[in-house]
Amino acid sequence: QVQLVESGGGLVQAGGSLRLSCEASGVTFSRTTIGWFRQAPGKEREFVGYITWNGGRTTYTDSVRGRFTISRDNAKNTVYLQMNSLNSEDTAIYYCARLRSGTILSEMRTQSRYDYWGQGTQVTVSS
Repeated sequence: QVQLVESGGGLVQAGGSLRLSCEASGVTFSRTTIGWFRQAPGKEREFVGYITWNGGRTTYTDSVRGRFTISRDNAKNTVYLQMNSLNSEDTAIYYCARLRSGTILSEMRTQSRYDYWGQGTQVTVSS
C-alpha cells in the first residue's frame, strides 16, 4: 500500500532553517505529484506547496514563497521541503501527501485532491 513518511522536524530558532523529507513507498513515485501542507495550533490545515512528478513545476503559498523550496530525488523516492528564514508563524505539523491522478491544475492546492497522507512532523520555531 501507499505510505508516506515525513522526517526532519524539530525545534529551531527564528531565522534558522530546517529540511523536511517525505519518503514514499508503494507508489510509482516518479509519476507522482507531492504536496506539502501544515497545521498550526488551533488552525485548519493549509496548503504550503507542491512539486510535480518530474520536478518541472513547483508552486507555493504566498506566505512561504521565497523562503521555502520543494525538490525531489526520484531515485530515492523522496521529496524535500527546505525551509529558510523561519519565524514563529511557521510553527506547525507538516504533512506531505500524494496528489490524486487526473487532478487539474486549478485544483492542485485543494486538500481533498490528495489521497494519501503522511503522519506529519512537528516544526517548532522559537522566537
